Amino acid sequence: GSSVGTGGPRWGPVLHRFSAAAPPACRKVHPVMSIKLRELIRSIRACKTAAEERQVITRECASIRTAFKEDSREDSQFRHRNVAKLLFIHMLGYPTHFGQMECLKLISSNKFPEKRVGYLGLTQLLDENTEVLMLVTNSIKNDLLNANQYVNGLALCGLGNIANQEMCQALAGEVEKLLVSTNPYVKKKAALCAMRMVVKVDELEDKFNGRVGALLEDRNHSVVLCGCSLLIAILTTYPEYVPDFRRYIATLTRMLKSLISPGYSSAAEYDVSGITDPFLQVGILKLLRLLGTGSVDASDDMNDILAQVATNTEGTKNAGNAILYECVQTIMAIEAESGLRVLGINILARFLMNKDNNIRYVALTTLQKVVRVDLKAVQRHRETIIGCLKADLDPSIRKRALDVAYALVNEDNVKNMTKELQNQLITADTDSFKGDLVTRICACVEKYAPNRRWQIDNLIRVMCLAGNHVSNEVRALFCHIVAGTPEFHSYAVHKLYFSLTNAGNQEALVHVGIWCIGEFGDLLVNGRAIGPDQQPIHVTPSQVLDLLHDLARKPQDGGGGPKTQEFIASALVKLSARFPGELERIKKMMRKFETSLSAELQQRACEYSKLMTSEWDHTRADVVDRMPTCEKPAGGARELGETSIDEVPSGVAANGPAPAGPQADLLDLDVDALLNSGGPAPQPAPAPVSGGTDLLDDVFGGGGGAAAAAPPAATSQAAAPVTDLLDGLFGGESPAPSPAAQQPGYPPITAFENATLRVVFTVAKGSTPGQTRVSATFSNLGGTPLTNFVFQAAVPKYLSLAMETASTSTLAPRAAVGGTQVINVTNSTNGERPIIMKLRIQYNQDRQPVVQDGQVSGFPAGL
Repeated sequence: GSSVGTGGPRWGPVLHRFSAAAPPACRKVHPVMSIKLRELIRSIRACKTAAEERQVITRECASIRTAFKEDSREDSQFRHRNVAKLLFIHMLGYPTHFGQMECLKLISSNKFPEKRVGYLGLTQLLDENTEVLMLVTNSIKNDLLNANQYVNGLALCGLGNIANQEMCQALAGEVEKLLVSTNPYVKKKAALCAMRMVVKVDELEDKFNGRVGALLEDRNHSVVLCGCSLLIAILTTYPEYVPDFRRYIATLTRMLKSLISPGYSSAAEYDVSGITDPFLQVGILKLLRLLGTGSVDASDDMNDILAQVATNTEGTKNAGNAILYECVQTIMAIEAESGLRVLGINILARFLMNKDNNIRYVALTTLQKVVRVDLKAVQRHRETIIGCLKADLDPSIRKRALDVAYALVNEDNVKNMTKELQNQLITADTDSFKGDLVTRICACVEKYAPNRRWQIDNLIRVMCLAGNHVSNEVRALFCHIVAGTPEFHSYAVHKLYFSLTNAGNQEALVHVGIWCIGEFGDLLVNGRAIGPDQQPIHVTPSQVLDLLHDLARKPQDGGGGPKTQEFIASALVKLSARFPGELERIKKMMRKFETSLSAELQQRACEYSKLMTSEWDHTRADVVDRMPTCEKPAGGARELGETSIDEVPSGVAANGPAPAGPQADLLDLDVDALLNSGGPAPQPAPAPVSGGTDLLDDVFGGGGGAAAAAPPAATSQAAAPVTDLLDGLFGGESPAPSPAAQQPGYPPITAFENATLRVVFTVAKGSTPGQTRVSATFSNLGGTPLTNFVFQAAVPKYLSLAMETASTSTLAPRAAVGGTQVINVTNSTNGERPIIMKLRIQYNQDRQPVVQDGQVSGFPAGL
């Protein structure tokens, strides 16, 4: 008939032949009968698109609905087939609620195949909140009383999966009777069903408490395992029963001992990878964990057997590893002896060296919990835990290892642990892991910092290594710490200034550095900071502005962009009051921001430019004054630590101490420009400070470079343009010098000359190889005296510099020789690389400070 087409044209002939061969009594049913389960699966797998699959499912569901409606007989021979197909359709995610009543009909059937499909459909198509579930209670009760053990098993499985409170209360008596059955098959399923009843209904545990002992002493392993599961459910739901069941510890330890002994009689029957019944061992260990928690006596009773399990179980197979894992969990949960805890932690350390990532992950997860129990024992395996942070491991392993490493940090080891975690920042290959690493390091620094100095140093180091991953909260915390610790204002701004010259592409470092320069720029240039060689650290306002100019020009992904420019604009308006000699240059830099595409930056730049006009001269300093010091710095009270600056880039030399007033930082020696120029460059054009050189070594304690100074009288406030900071100063390769050979009796070199001043060098070889003695003669060509005269020089790393005291600090007008100073230069390359020098000259003329820069590269070859 035409109704055969509901199964699809592909199945029409098959169903037609089946209909023709069937007896007359069935021919009325066959036209509405759908295809077999096997054919349905085959047709669904043959679908090439989701739409085609939905079409097949929809057609088959319509056919099944029709079959359910037209074939309402209780003994229908195709109902269980249709329900089986609905189970498969349900697995694919399609609605199958219309088949729920058919499951109940199958359960009430007397045929075991139909009853089996009915209970399977009951557990899959229904849940405990389904309203029709109450209709099946009587059928389940009848099956529990059935003489067939397999029918009992089906009823117990269905009840244990979907029973609600009403069903549990109604059928608890029948389940209790089956717990004392002599059939192990029924007894173990009754125990599992009792687990759900204990959890679902209060006060039902009294029915099963007295039956647990018999289950634990049964000879059948599966019954004992189910008894352990039932008792675990009771103790987990009702912890007050734990003392009552501790009397079974001896029974459990005796059974566990027999399982691990080599002469166990049933070992072959329960052998799994050379381990006797690992499932039962794991169940007993879990139960012992609950019974031993909080009791010293109970823990003493199980210490010996736990030690035997930990030492005798082979960990080369997964079964053994599972037992060892549960054993360690039990050891850490009970009141175990310290030696037993160490044994458990050593097992976890062995897990960390396993090649299986799953075992590593389990070990790390357990170690994270164990740290709270025995930190000292876990600390012994710190290197192994840190080793799990390697870039070649699974990301989940690395994140879990980071959690464990963070848990190991305390006041005693914070310095070492922070250093190791910072080393991982260098090798971290993914942004997500680097972000997690930065968060953990910053949390350690904030929580366990021994003093403010160490806290500031490490936050700066993190920002240098991974500043693009430092959160806004950490940046705000750093600024809060610095602002709230006046003793470190100068230290922090110097450290950040030198860090920015080396790592200016890290956003967090750029932002906090610019903020600190804006707040404490006057401390950066006053020349009072003393370096590790007990010589003053000299930075001029011009160099600071060069650095800000360079940062403003960086691309968006290199630390620049509108956000950075907004910081720079705010810093510039503050520096307008701190660097009055650079006001015009600051105005010029600010005008560039007035045409920015960022509306916020453009508006702020216009407001700041207005603030720098002459009408605000008397009030500007108060408006842009330093932010008030916090009464209580962030992170609570801590020791300050050493405030001296012990790490600065090398190559700085000065000929005088640093009184009040900005001094020049001669770290920006442009070696390549010097070598290519062939002569001195008395007044170089301004250029932005570029990022430099030995990465973080110079900033964080790296050595190298020559620095020497001889103090004359005083210096004065001034500003002048400086050149780029390049790699030559810090040991970069330099081109070979010009082969213009000089004979002994070298001609004088005019190192610097303008309308006011001339500096002439007279060169002679020193008494030791590689040493050169340079006599500098200063001549005042003007008509007014030059006071507070200071002469400074800087050289690259392969040169060392020692400057003797100048003959005078005042140059008389129009004097052929106003003053002299001797400079001793030592060349570590013995003449293979040339002597090159950067000069900085400061003096007062007509009570006005003047700063002049010069570069000298015309020294004879071979010195």
